Amino acid sequence: QVHLMESGGGSEQTGGSLRLSCTVSGYTFSRGCLGWFRQAPGNEREGVAAITRANGNTWYADSVKGRFTIARDNTNNTFYLQMNNLKPEDTAMYYCAINEPGSPCSIRRVDHYVYWGQGTQVTVSS
Repeated sequence: QVHLMESGGGSEQTGGSLRLSCTVSGYTFSRGCLGWFRQAPGNEREGVAAITRANGNTWYADSVKGRFTIARDNTNNTFYLQMNNLKPEDTAMYYCAINEPGSPCSIRRVDHYVYWGQGTQVTVSS
């Protein structure tokens, strides 16, 4: 059974930084797409960043390019989202996810992701 657990959320002021971690267990595929998503109250869940497990190719939402960095550590079955220069509009529940094996790696297709963590709250104050 695949299990994902996020950690590292919290409260920060504008311009601050946070690092989210996602620890994965039970996932045996050598490939796959590891993604971070977020959902603010009243909004749809949106893709933030993704990285391929095999070769480390990355994708970012335009709103976070240059501020957020996704990385993975396959040895420890963990992937990360480093968030710098945080803005109030980054406030949301953040989720890590893994896509369905064989589906394209994309942050635009939330429905491609079949394994999800419970989420961690990020709050940025002005």
